[in-house]
Amino acid sequence: MSEQQIPEKHVFSDYIYILFKWKKFIIINLIIVIIISTVIAFLMPVDYKASATIMIPQNEEMSLGGLGSILGGKSSLASLGARAFGLSSNTTEDVILGIINSRTALTDAIKRFDLMKYYKTNNIDKALKAFKGDISFGPNEYGMIDFSVINKDPETSAEITNYLVALVDSLNIKYNIERARENRIFIEQRYNKNVKDLKNAEDSLYRFQKKYGIVAVPEQLEVSVKAAAEIEAELNQKEIQAYFMKQQYGVNSPQYNGVMAEVNLLKDKVMQLKDSPSLSATSNVLFPFKEMPDIAIQYLRNYQEVKVQQEIMEIVMPMYEQAKVDEQKSIPTIMVLDKAVPPELKYGPKRAVIILGAFFLILFMIIPFVFWAEGAASRDNFRNPLQSKEAGFAKKLIKIYRMKF
Repeated sequence: MSEQQIPEKHVFSDYIYILFKWKKFIIINLIIVIIISTVIAFLMPVDYKASATIMIPQNEEMSLGGLGSILGGKSSLASLGARAFGLSSNTTEDVILGIINSRTALTDAIKRFDLMKYYKTNNIDKALKAFKGDISFGPNEYGMIDFSVINKDPETSAEITNYLVALVDSLNIKYNIERARENRIFIEQRYNKNVKDLKNAEDSLYRFQKKYGIVAVPEQLEVSVKAAAEIEAELNQKEIQAYFMKQQYGVNSPQYNGVMAEVNLLKDKVMQLKDSPSLSATSNVLFPFKEMPDIAIQYLRNYQEVKVQQEIMEIVMPMYEQAKVDEQKSIPTIMVLDKAVPPELKYGPKRAVIILGAFFLILFMIIPFVFWAEGAASRDNFRNPLQSKEAGFAKKLIKIYRMKF
């Protein structure tokens, strides 16, 4: 048997020696790449980045001292009504970021500054995509919101940034006013109905008193009337509150279902006070109205309707007045802490990153190539024509770069 040849293992110094043999090839190509990448980096247009910082005012209260102070003890309903009808600040970070990222705001800025020409396109969607790549916005570590715009002209970058800040504020004000207008229309309808109902109730009570000569009722009946009026007034409050919950959270929300349960309970209580014969068995003060004399019950019902409509008026009228004020106001919803100014330092391109990136990329590509070329040039036996061509190519490189082996 012929003795098999054991392949010689390469050690680390062998690889170092190969790199040393091909040092001329490596150095020349790296120098060429550095020169080319440097030229490209310095020929690339310079970009500038202008930034502005805004803050959303905290604890913004309603004007005219706040609806809660107007309604006095009815603070719970006032607070809910303020949120549902836009009578308090609803400007949040998400609202601001949503507006600036909207197609309406971005398209407006593109048209104002003729950015379709800047991006060299006639397609608005392509311009929007390119513009979104040049703008950045988001909260910083201090809880403020930073706006930034990149442009080849420092003046233009600052102008676009400041314009976007102003546009966000104006669109948010427009949204709030539009919502206030819709809420004012709803409250106005409820207010006009209450005015009409109150007038009819007062007229009915006046005609009844004039016909029968009744001016007052016994105190026990007075207690029944007050209890019924308070419950029915609370029922109307809960119905309005249910409308607010429906607007704010939806029909299937736990908040809305909870309020509707209270509405149904109050309706049952109202019906019990009016019609239930079992009420007199459980209370020494309250009596169902049907057990009272016909004249007394008519009087009490008329009196009760007047009280109910007065209670509703105390709630609806201040909300209506506040809604009219909010429909007209256009106060800023954001505060500009740092206005964008034309930057003096360039934002890009990062020339050092480009040059170093090209250097290391070619270096990592050229080292495996050197090992392959060394193996191809030193090969004596060829298994196929391709290996022969590889060896010829490697030897041509050695000749071109005048490397000595």
